[in-house]
Amino acid sequence: MNVLFVCLGNICRSPIAEALLKKKYATNGIEAEVSSAGFEPELINKSPEDKVIQAGKDFGINIDSSASIFRKKDFDTYDKIYAMDQKNYLDIVELSRSKGDVDKVDLIMNTIEPGKNKILQDPFQSGEMNCDNVLKILDKATDVILSEALNKRSKE
Repeated sequence: MNVLFVCLGNICRSPIAEALLKKKYATNGIEAEVSSAGFEPELINKSPEDKVIQAGKDFGINIDSSASIFRKKDFDTYDKIYAMDQKNYLDIVELSRSKGDVDKVDLIMNTIEPGKNKILQDPFQSGEMNCDNVLKILDKATDVILSEALNKRSKE
C-alpha cells in the first residue's frame, strides 16, 4: 500500500510519519512507496526542522527527507493520502480529479480515532517536547497503517 503524508510545510509532521512508516515497512518486508509532501513552495528541498530530526534520533529513526510539494499526479502513485489537518485535507481534495481521488484522502488522526476528524497539531512553533508527543501519536497511527498493509498482503 503506497502512502503519502501531507502537512503544510513538509518539515515537521509529515516527514516524521514518512520515516516511521518506512522503517515499519522495511522491518516487515513490505515493498511500497512511502513519502511526504506539503503546500509551501518556499520550503522545497528544505530539511526537516532540527527539533524534528533530534526527536527522531531519540526515538531511533532517521528523519532525513527533503520537503516537496503535493501534486495532482500524487493521486496516481499513492493508494492512501493522509493529511495532518483540515486545511491540508481541503487543499488536497481541491486538487482531486475524481471521486476516486477523494476516496484516497483522510485525516491521519482518523487512523487511531476513526470518524472523529481530529487534527494533529503542528509542532513547528513549539518546543522539542511537542515534537516528541507528535512522534508518539504518529507512531500509533503508522502502526494502524502497517496493520492494514499486512492484512492486505495476507489476502493477496
